[in-house]
Amino acid sequence: MSHDLGEFLRSRRARVRPEDVGLPAGGRRRVAGLRREELALLAGVSVDYYVRLEQGRTPAVSDAVLDAVARVLRLDETERSHLRNLVRPARRRRPASQRVRPGLSRLLEMAGDLPAFVMGRRSDILAWNPLADAVYDFSSMQPAERNSARHTFLRPEARLFYRDWPAVAADMVAFLRLDAGRYPDDAELAALIGELSMKDDTFRTLWAEHTVLEKTYGAKLINHPVVGELDLAYESLRPSGDPDLTLAMYTAAAGSPTEERLRLLASWAASPDHDQHDHDQQPDHDQPANPGFRA
Repeated sequence: MSHDLGEFLRSRRARVRPEDVGLPAGGRRRVAGLRREELALLAGVSVDYYVRLEQGRTPAVSDAVLDAVARVLRLDETERSHLRNLVRPARRRRPASQRVRPGLSRLLEMAGDLPAFVMGRRSDILAWNPLADAVYDFSSMQPAERNSARHTFLRPEARLFYRDWPAVAADMVAFLRLDAGRYPDDAELAALIGELSMKDDTFRTLWAEHTVLEKTYGAKLINHPVVGELDLAYESLRPSGDPDLTLAMYTAAAGSPTEERLRLLASWAASPDHDQHDHDQQPDHDQPANPGFRA
């Protein structure tokens, strides 16, 4: 964990230019960004103390010091939370088992006109409604295969399925990095990160950037094999009492082609022989049979 803390702080120092914090910009620098002594001066701590902080040797660091360092590094709220998690591992609770309570399952059922699903730690997909299944094909997979990160990086079809794959990939790594800060002792998460690092160069590069991001809202641009392009907006909601779960709901602009295509997709999914329709209703352009979550 001290390694992660040091790498995170060094990566944040590298992105702050001296002139951004009132320091002279001149002179040769071996590395980009602020030097340790510069950050220490601006944060009001000794250089030795800051060095020990980067090395993870200050377990009793105060909130005031962390706030000062965060201010100099211009950390946002998500990054500040991640910094606190890295500095104070002893305060972290152990991850509980992942389950979707009945009330949350009922919400999925009631959101019948919207693709909706529940994602847990490690980007595991835990529950979904029929329209989300029609978009992603969750039900065709074994439980261990229902994982957004594995799909994004290990399935070649994902690069066709997501029209903005580079952005999806960067966001996924940032979500996992935040999760790793919350649960450094999660063996399954560590195994997932190790697997992705071994098998995908892009994941390995993005992981080294130490970017953290909270899943909140955004756009999802999908190339669906049956109905074509979907331009979706998503909202990610944290249910009260279940902070490790995320309820993701997709919407389409009123009157848009995507709204009509979602209606078509819902009708297709409700058809008893939609597996056959999967072959019969291909869009005009060539597509793989299903570039969604199908394994």
